[in-house]
Amino acid sequence: MSDADTIRQWWRTSIIDMEPGRIAFRGHAVEDLIGNVSFPQMIWLMTRGGLPSAQEAALLEAALVAGVDHGPQAPSIAAARMAATCGVGLNNVMATAVNMLGDVHGGAGEQCAELYYDIAARDAPLDQAVQEGLAAWRSKYGKIVSGFGHRFHKPVDPRAPRLMALVRGAASAGTVSGRFAEIGEAVQQEIGQQRGTPIAMNIDGATAVIFCELGFPPPLARGLFCLSRSVGALAHGWEQMQQGGRNKGPMPPAFLPHYEGDPE
Repeated sequence: MSDADTIRQWWRTSIIDMEPGRIAFRGHAVEDLIGNVSFPQMIWLMTRGGLPSAQEAALLEAALVAGVDHGPQAPSIAAARMAATCGVGLNNVMATAVNMLGDVHGGAGEQCAELYYDIAARDAPLDQAVQEGLAAWRSKYGKIVSGFGHRFHKPVDPRAPRLMALVRGAASAGTVSGRFAEIGEAVQQEIGQQRGTPIAMNIDGATAVIFCELGFPPPLARGLFCLSRSVGALAHGWEQMQQGGRNKGPMPPAFLPHYEGDPE
C-alpha cells in the first residue's frame, strides 16, 4: 500500500464522500438533499443509512420534539444556565448540558430500549416474557425500571399518552409493527400490578417504544435524546444570557451548604 493510500485509509467512513466541489452523504449529493428531506430524515440517513419514509420520519420527529426540555430542575438544564453565567459561548453551554446526560440522568431511554429488545427476543408469551425480562433487569440494575415512574408526573406523564397514540396510529397505517408498543404497555401494567398502584410510563419509556419500533439500536436512543435535549439547553442558555447574571451557582448566595465536617 502506498503512503497516499495509507493516509487516505487512516479514517474510513461510509457516511460522507467529500472532495473539493463535491459533498455526498451515503451516496446522496448534498444539493439533492437540501430542501428535499427533513431534519429527522437527515438524522436517520446519517446514523443508519437509507432514507426513511415521511411517516417514519414523522414518528421519529415526534419523539425528538417530546424530549426537548424539562425545565431548570433537570440537572443538565440547570448546568447549562449556570454555564451561561460564566462567560462561555452557547456551544459551551450546550456541551455542558449534554455532557451531564449519563446513566442516571439521560440514559433511561437507552436502558429501556435494551429492556424492550430483551423482552422481544424471549421465546415466551408476552406476559411471561415481560415478567422474565423485568426479573433479569432488576437482578442487573436494581428495582427501579428505566422508563417508568416520574418524580413530578404522577400517575401520568403527559408526553407518553400522546406519543403512544401516535405509535398506535402508525401501526394501524402499517408504518411500524406496534409490537414494542404492546411490550411497553405490558411492562407498565406489570410494574403497576407488582407495586399495587398504577405507574406512569415516562418520556423515556415512550420514546424507547418509538426508537425500537423504528429499529434504532439502544445506544442511538441516548444519542437521539441528547440531540433533542440540546435544543432545550440552547434555549435556556440563550434566555439566561438575555437575563444576565454572573457566576450563578446552584443556589442563591444567601443560602450556604450545610457543613458537617470537623468543628474548628
